[in-house]
Amino acid sequence: MFNHILVPVDGSKPSMLAAHKAAELSKVFGSAVTAVYVVDPYPFTGVGADFAYGQSQYLSAATAEANTALDAVKAIMDEAGVPVKTLVGEGHAVHEGIVRTMESVGADLVVMGSQGRRGLEKLMLGSVTQRVLGAVRVPVLVVRE
Repeated sequence: MFNHILVPVDGSKPSMLAAHKAAELSKVFGSAVTAVYVVDPYPFTGVGADFAYGQSQYLSAATAEANTALDAVKAIMDEAGVPVKTLVGEGHAVHEGIVRTMESVGADLVVMGSQGRRGLEKLMLGSVTQRVLGAVRVPVLVVRE
């Protein structure tokens, strides 16, 4: 039913639960799995040249964080016996990076975790999951704690 599952991760517990769910679904449907961690490559845009060194440090730290999360997904998939391709995507907005990755790998299902923020916290921080839901035309399975 699903040929390719995309699992966006951020290292959080809900995203790791989503990776477990994606592994289960992959075994049932024989789906390929791609995990992506999206990094904003230009978080200091418009701040000025004084932050060039800060941007370099940021990119190193963000890439290390991405690799740690993706290594955790690899371990989950290895334990389940499911092959996984991992990518570090880029996007000024995380949901845009997820959608771009979904399109480029040809995913027909997105399995992602959600923090379940509500009220003012949701208003201030937004919801990547909600933005993905509004931007894609494929099924999205939302996994919560």
